[in-house]
Amino acid sequence: MVKRNLRRKDLSNKIHQNIGFSKNLSSLIVDDFFKLITNMLIKSKKVKISDFGTFNILEKSERIGRNPKTKVEKLISSRKVVIFKASKKIKNKLNKS
Repeated sequence: MVKRNLRRKDLSNKIHQNIGFSKNLSSLIVDDFFKLITNMLIKSKKVKISDFGTFNILEKSERIGRNPKTKVEKLISSRKVVIFKASKKIKNKLNKS
């Protein structure tokens, strides 16, 4: 099994091939889509896309971590991370195959 990431360029090319928009316009559509999701996460801390899933912001607290190689302990600062929960429709499609 070959591991391959989906890139913005791949999404842009699919829009170009399937819809027929120019490559430049397709690229702008993909960029605007990700900007919209990012801005909505910043404003409301939750973005739900019907039949796809939900993006949430999780606030992680400060903790002590350890470098596994050197065993040196270090303080990991508090931060916000984005988590994704797939919809039931997506989970069902994944489990059918």
